[in-house]
Amino acid sequence: MRSIGVTGGVGSGKSVILEYLRDHYGARLIVADEVARQLEEPGEACYNELLELLGREVLGIDGHFDNKKFASAIFSDEKKLAAVNAIVHPEVKKYILSEMEKEEKNGCRYFVVEAALLIEEHYDEVLDELWYIYVPEKIRRSRLKASRSYSDEKIDSIFAAQLSEQEFREHCRYVIDNGNDLSETYRQIDELIGQ
Repeated sequence: MRSIGVTGGVGSGKSVILEYLRDHYGARLIVADEVARQLEEPGEACYNELLELLGREVLGIDGHFDNKKFASAIFSDEKKLAAVNAIVHPEVKKYILSEMEKEEKNGCRYFVVEAALLIEEHYDEVLDELWYIYVPEKIRRSRLKASRSYSDEKIDSIFAAQLSEQEFREHCRYVIDNGNDLSETYRQIDELIGQ
């Protein structure tokens, strides 16, 4: 089984890459953000610790975390954000490794993980290779304005919080340029899979 980590800045089109790998190569996909949300549900691995850390004021009436309250509680407080990450990221990684083991036993050929913090969380130590999805900042900015209606200020703060292009390139074995026509992106993927 070949295990691949897919990363890149916000607006780089990682979901397009994942869909192509799933639809054309039958890859098993795991998106770390989705796993994290699942593990934050009542009764799941991270729920009680997060509740203890953040308090009941971040809950909705249904007992689930309210996304807006949760976000405002942690993004204005670096210590809280670090504490949340220290609870969630190890559990996400544990889940991914257990799924990877299962898929290998089931004869899966391609196991693909997408995570914003692949590099920071040292997934290079557990996956065969990391792919950096590169798109020039100008294109990413216009995509984020069009698809998510983000302001320049919001985009600036997101970009500032992410790794630089140089850091992505230093840590990833392969770079896919997703700033042009999609057929060119797909050609690059086919070439990498063929290696």
